[in-house]
Amino acid sequence: MRCIDQDSYGSAGAARLGNFITSAMHRYTAALERRSRVIPRLLHRRIDGIVAAWFGMMILLCIPKLIYAASPVHSLADLAAMVLPYLLIAAAPLAGFLIAAGSWQKGAAMVQPDFRLSFYGNWRKLSVDDAHTNPLFGPAGFIASLLIGLLLNVVFRSFEFMLAVPAMNSHAPIWGQQLFHLMAADVIVMSFFYMVCFVMALRNVPLFPRMLLFVWLLDIAAQLIIAQQIGAQPGLPHAVGTSLQGLLIGNIQKVLISAFVWLPYLILSERVNVTYRQRCAAPR
Repeated sequence: MRCIDQDSYGSAGAARLGNFITSAMHRYTAALERRSRVIPRLLHRRIDGIVAAWFGMMILLCIPKLIYAASPVHSLADLAAMVLPYLLIAAAPLAGFLIAAGSWQKGAAMVQPDFRLSFYGNWRKLSVDDAHTNPLFGPAGFIASLLIGLLLNVVFRSFEFMLAVPAMNSHAPIWGQQLFHLMAADVIVMSFFYMVCFVMALRNVPLFPRMLLFVWLLDIAAQLIIAQQIGAQPGLPHAVGTSLQGLLIGNIQKVLISAFVWLPYLILSERVNVTYRQRCAAPR
């Protein structure tokens, strides 16, 4: 009898412990959900300050790059040839934000694409109103982390260019001019498109997952094109080629890691499907 009582007591204790752990996990998940929902609203409210801080940082970074340029400056044209890429790098994210914000004002109310690229899973179609009232609707949870990651990607790529590539004009060797302009163009184009993805995710645009996949593929293609173009330039120093190779491979690796981490989530997450595909998990 004593053994039975002890077993019953042990089972009850284990059940209470399990309930406590489950309750704690629910509270933690709910708190994380509340905090993640603050991020999109905060980004909306602080966008003017973010833009001002961005331009301020870019100006501070550009000044020493121009002072210690790798090419001599003999005229205003020489100076303009180096300043223009930096201005475009600073303006590209803002242009991406403004163009995307003006193009996708309806957000989730936009018509869903006729052809689905994500077939995995058992889903039930939702109306626009049902999707909006679903508790999983909106850029919260891990989507908020993805939003921050898209912004940080723009910042890191721009800073990486500033640190790795010296300012050069027409007085530099051909390989130097190609290096400066191609790497600057890469940062300009990718910053523009990553910011477009940011706006699409923030505004619940149905095409966001497809757009992000396209931008990942474009990013990889850009690194390969730069490697081919610069590698074919005569007179390219071995040390420069080696450093460039490491930089481009690093960019490709970062894209592949991002795709490896986020693609399963973008396909399987019910929040992503409710928010961007207007469908939820079908009951079994």
